[in-house]
Amino acid sequence: MKYREWLEQWLFLVKPSIKQCTYERYTSVVKIHLKPNLGEYDIDDLTARHLQTLIANLSGAYSPGTINCIAFVAKRSLLCAEELEVRQTRLNCKMRYRLRYKRDIKCLTVANQMKLEKYVSNSEIPKLFGITICLYTGLRVGELLALKWSDIDFKNSIIYVNSTCHDIYTNAGYEKLIVAPKTFTSKREIPLPKRITPGLKDLSKASKSDFVISGKDGQVVSKRSYESTFGSVLKKLGLPHMGLHSLRHTFATRALESGMDVKTLSEILGHKNAAITLNCYVHSLSEHKRAMMNKVGKNLQ
Repeated sequence: MKYREWLEQWLFLVKPSIKQCTYERYTSVVKIHLKPNLGEYDIDDLTARHLQTLIANLSGAYSPGTINCIAFVAKRSLLCAEELEVRQTRLNCKMRYRLRYKRDIKCLTVANQMKLEKYVSNSEIPKLFGITICLYTGLRVGELLALKWSDIDFKNSIIYVNSTCHDIYTNAGYEKLIVAPKTFTSKREIPLPKRITPGLKDLSKASKSDFVISGKDGQVVSKRSYESTFGSVLKKLGLPHMGLHSLRHTFATRALESGMDVKTLSEILGHKNAAITLNCYVHSLSEHKRAMMNKVGKNLQ
């Protein structure tokens, strides 16, 4: 059996046991990378060396996260073939594919944040207010776009994060899929900041959708579309290019600069524990500690 034939069968077999967004990602890896490069091999002829060579050839062109995903899908599909005895040979050595990396934390400077907020407040495009929401709540972009008006309790000033969303590709193009949060701690309550409450109430009065962030006439907004909109805004303002996740990093950085303790910040961000928060924002925390240390003794002068 050709590897490309098995990949189709494997996708069919794993679909019921994985999330839709995961299935879409696996399908994309199979279509773009595995079939064109390894599809014509007989499934019994593939070795760890073939897979390692593929990873080495792709490493310079794709991010570590993408490379890890390609390697994972390839290895998992072959291991499944071995378990079901579709493949008679086994990988003779442990495949070394996991790339260790740490993402650079990009965030807005105070000046650039003020510039961005001013542009959003003067804009007549309602969905741009989502940028301000992220800057003051630390929501992930998927959580922002899945947020419904029923998730906001204006009386008690609470935002309930109950879901997130992913883009899935269909025959009609990219569509938004609402799913449960990835982890237990991602489902959380966030105090509604007074800074954004008036704007959020104005947005709710004019909204034509169940979702907080929607198009002008209530159209659904996908992650890809919102990322593109954000990129256009940054370019128009002459600000450095960065993804929407940078707004979450900006919130965390401002929170640490304001003296928020790491445990509280961890809970607001939806991290599993404070150690994750510390690992992500150790640089910001170090700068805050340095500033605090420099204040020691000032009252004695």
